[in-house]
Amino acid sequence: MAQESVVYGCITDMLFARDLAALDNRRDNNQLVTALLPAAEDWPLLCREMFSAPRPAIDFGGCQTDVIHFGSSYKAIEHEWDEWLRQFENMLHKMYWVSATVHLQTAYNGTHTFVWQAEEDFHAPGQGAGKLRCEWVREDILG
Repeated sequence: MAQESVVYGCITDMLFARDLAALDNRRDNNQLVTALLPAAEDWPLLCREMFSAPRPAIDFGGCQTDVIHFGSSYKAIEHEWDEWLRQFENMLHKMYWVSATVHLQTAYNGTHTFVWQAEEDFHAPGQGAGKLRCEWVREDILG
């Protein structure tokens, strides 16, 4: 499929185990936000099936980074990219996170990487959008 676009990335949240109830609350909040997204069969730009938030298998002690993975393929998503970003940022607004990275791979426009960094130690639901940085990589396919 020549116009296929692939979007993938992760959302990270650094957790400090001072208060286990607060730690569970952060994880539960983030999982609820992704679980409340529309189902894939409704053809939304963001759907709950594209997100995976595994619970940590190993206890690393007082500090750990939680990672929510996501990914999907689209037909020429770059034509709706502004709306995709708006929906993604709206979702981030409701979550706890330290950073979020989105990779957009397109057949004709190369790869774009978008990185959000929390303005404080972490972003809490309802805070500002954080700082966004975009990087574009275009490889010459003619060699």
